[in-house]
Amino acid sequence: MCYTYIIRCKNNSLYTGYTTDIERRMKEHKQGINSKYTKAKGFEKLEIYFESNSKSEAMKLEYYIKRQSRSKKIWIINILYIIIWILIKIQIIIYKINI
Repeated sequence: MCYTYIIRCKNNSLYTGYTTDIERRMKEHKQGINSKYTKAKGFEKLEIYFESNSKSEAMKLEYYIKRQSRSKKIWIINILYIIIWILIKIQIIIYKINI
């Protein structure tokens, strides 16, 4: 499994990367290891991550996201939060219907 992720830095900038181990990579970002950008800007939080079946898919998604404007990256983050919220609400409704 490979992952593409977007993190928010302490200066409110967004950083996009890919990894094979999301937990290890977040620890590295928090410690300022293996990334000049997050070492300089400071790690704030993991905004979102995507699972891919291959390194190639993860890298292609990373490349796509990196080419987007800041506003488009924020849109990607927000729209996925909205989709997750809707799915949770739908699941609650389905659960109530089945009772």
